[in-house]
Amino acid sequence: MSVFILVSGPFTDGRIWSEVVGRLRESGAEAYPVTLSRQPEAGLRTHVEDVVRLIDSLAPSGELVLVGHDYAVHPVLGAADRRPERVARIVHLDAGLPQDGDTALALVQDPSVHDLLRAEDAGPLPPPEPDQWQLWGSTEGLSAGQLELLSRLAAPQPPRTLTQPLRLIGAAATVPTSGILCTAGGMTLELVEALVRTGPPQLRKLADPRVGFFELATGHWPMLSCPDELAGVLLRAAAGEGRRLTVPECEAPSRRPFLLDAPERTRVRSGRVDLHLPEPGGAQEPRPAVLFVHGGPVPPDLVPAPRDSAFYVGYARYAASLGAVGAVVEHRLHGITDYARAADDVAEAVGLLRADHRVDARRIAVWFFSGAGLLAADWIADPPPWLRCLALTYPILAPLPGWGAVGPRFGPVGALRAGDGTPPPLVLTRAGLETPQIAATVAEFVTAAEETKAPVEIIDVPHGRHGFETHEPTDESREAVALAVRTVLSHLERPS
Repeated sequence: MSVFILVSGPFTDGRIWSEVVGRLRESGAEAYPVTLSRQPEAGLRTHVEDVVRLIDSLAPSGELVLVGHDYAVHPVLGAADRRPERVARIVHLDAGLPQDGDTALALVQDPSVHDLLRAEDAGPLPPPEPDQWQLWGSTEGLSAGQLELLSRLAAPQPPRTLTQPLRLIGAAATVPTSGILCTAGGMTLELVEALVRTGPPQLRKLADPRVGFFELATGHWPMLSCPDELAGVLLRAAAGEGRRLTVPECEAPSRRPFLLDAPERTRVRSGRVDLHLPEPGGAQEPRPAVLFVHGGPVPPDLVPAPRDSAFYVGYARYAASLGAVGAVVEHRLHGITDYARAADDVAEAVGLLRADHRVDARRIAVWFFSGAGLLAADWIADPPPWLRCLALTYPILAPLPGWGAVGPRFGPVGALRAGDGTPPPLVLTRAGLETPQIAATVAEFVTAAEETKAPVEIIDVPHGRHGFETHEPTDESREAVALAVRTVLSHLERPS
């Protein structure tokens, strides 16, 4: 027999689960909805204790399944870490994958919430009005009456529940896990699989056979929009069902050899920037330079660090082999709320690069990859005269589902449309097999470029996936990278 503990997201309480509880109990399972502490001084640790107390109060008569919706996955993981021997499965219901030290605030989409909680005297967050719930997730499938119900049942959220870091010792690391994706918000199994294949190494654990996935074609509150379907999926999850992700077992992308011949060059480290220098050229110095900006978010303890990975070192060495200074910046985009900090790191790196005596400060290109594509917005909106080219490789050009906390500043499409002047030449490398969510942001960018007559050169890789350079090299992928680098360098060769 399965025993479900159901914990819902911010502002809500156990009453939100009433229909799901009924369906689960009718099936023969036990179900216990949780109302987390609502005192203003409550923190995440308080909520972890709430769940632990309920676990301890239940007789060990069945397989215990902890279900965490949205924010509640934090106290659920904290409780499982405290009582791993009692927990048979953890279910992430339209929720993130927080790690030790993470705060729930990092996944909050509404930028105004971040502003409120920065205040020293921040009090409880007021619950949303019916027309404000979309700031916390897709409201697809909810009627006007259900949105009214959400607001009527809601209570203020204690601020420390969102700002207190989750603390885990890893005791529940082997507990089987299920993920339920509510696809109306944009997160799909296809996108998850792409992130597992090309994203940070910690995501590869999602391809573990103990992890199963389900999709629900609804918004962020399936316990209201489709309680029957949710109850059925929860029962299947408890039985160990769910789609397993398959990721080829191969060498980590960051360690694979670069797909082009890129001979080693002298490397100079300056702060957050590594410079890979071309062969001395006498009268040819100072040289133009390309700054490569790694994608993200990536964890701060990633090994090897981006600027030490074969991928970015390869790009920089290849540029150096063709006569330019190839530089790699290690910026601090560790979460979706870090874009402003990462933008500062990139700006600082450009300043260091231009100040170097080996670099021609009048001939600079900046090259963004993947999630760093959002950082291009600043350079598109207000391009300096010495910025000769911006390159974008399989970029994300608008915040992805759940990335509302990124903020409007980092929107390259809006920057194109709002810019007062003409941006520098843009070299866009597109992966033909890109995930639909990322491809949609690229398509919108290309449309905006056409409308504003922005100078965009597109290099297509028809059979390439996101991160295609890290897969088995093909003639198509080699030619695309070589063409992209030579196109960028051609813009640096123009006279001042």
